[in-house]
Amino acid sequence: MSNQLKLSDVLTKDELRELRKKSNLRAFVTLSWNWGLIAAAFAVAIIWPNPLTILAGVVILGGRQLGLGIINHDCAHHAFFKNPKVDEFVGHYLVGAPMNISLPAYRAYHLKHHKYAGTPDDPDIVFVKNYPVSKDSLRRKFVRDFTGRTGFRDTMRKVRSFKLSRNWPWLTFHALLLGTLTLAGAPWAYLMWWAAELFVYPAIVRLRQIGEHGTAKDRTQLDPRLNTGTTVAPFWQRVLIAPNDVNYHLEHHMFASIPPYRLKRLHQLLASRGYYDGFECISKDYFDVIRRAVRSDDKPAMVPAE
Repeated sequence: MSNQLKLSDVLTKDELRELRKKSNLRAFVTLSWNWGLIAAAFAVAIIWPNPLTILAGVVILGGRQLGLGIINHDCAHHAFFKNPKVDEFVGHYLVGAPMNISLPAYRAYHLKHHKYAGTPDDPDIVFVKNYPVSKDSLRRKFVRDFTGRTGFRDTMRKVRSFKLSRNWPWLTFHALLLGTLTLAGAPWAYLMWWAAELFVYPAIVRLRQIGEHGTAKDRTQLDPRLNTGTTVAPFWQRVLIAPNDVNYHLEHHMFASIPPYRLKRLHQLLASRGYYDGFECISKDYFDVIRRAVRSDDKPAMVPAE
C-alpha cells in the first residue's frame, strides 16, 4: 500500500480535542429527532389511515428502531451526552428498552468488537465473514429479512430468554406504547411497530453490517482502512436506513470516543488530507455497498485467516 500516512500526520492534537467535545444540545436534538420521527410515523398513519401511509410509517419505524440501537451504542461508548450518568439512563431506558437491549450487556460485547477488529476473535465477524457473496446468496438473505423469517427467529430468541427481572424495561415500553395508541383511538397502530421490527429492521441491520465490514478489503488486517468501511449516504438514506451518522463507521473505529454528530467532520478532514487515498474503504451510497457486496464469477469470497 503506497499510502503510509498516519493519523498524526493529518490531524493535530487541537483538532482531535475539538472533535472529542460532547454537546448536550446536539445529543438532545439527535434523540428528539429519532423519537419525533417515530411519533410522526404513527401520527400520519393514524390521522390519514391508508395502505400508503401505513407502509411508509412501517419503513420509517424500521429505520428508527435501528436509530434507537445506534444511540444505545453511542451511550455504551459514553460518547453522546457530557454526563456519563445521563448516557447510562438514556442508553438503557430511553433507547435500549424499546429494542430489548441492556446497555451493560451490550457494552461488554461491543467493546470486544473494537478490541479484536481485524482478527479472528472479533465477535461480529460471523455476520460478514463470507462477503462478498454471489447475487443469489445476497438475494436470499434479503428475502429472508423482508419475509419476516429473520425477524421472527430473532423475536423467538428474545421470548425464549425472557426474564421479568431483566427485561421489564422492554415489557414496560410495549405496555406504554400500546396504551398510548389505544388512548389515541388507534390500538391497531401498535402492530406497525411489530411489522417494522419483523419485516424491515432486519434488512436495514444487514445492510448496515455489510457497509461497515462486509465491503472491507481485508478483514484480517488491523488497519481500519482495510477492515472497516464508511458510506457517504445521501440525506434520504440517512433518514431511512443510516440513522445518527452510523454510516461513518470507519471514523468511529479510529476514534470511538468521538461523538457521532462529529464523525462527518472527522471524515471530511481525513478525506481532504489524503488519508484514504489508495484505499477502497469509502462507498458512495448504499447502492454502492450492495454492488460491492456481490462478487463476480472470478472473485472468490474473502474468508478471514484461521
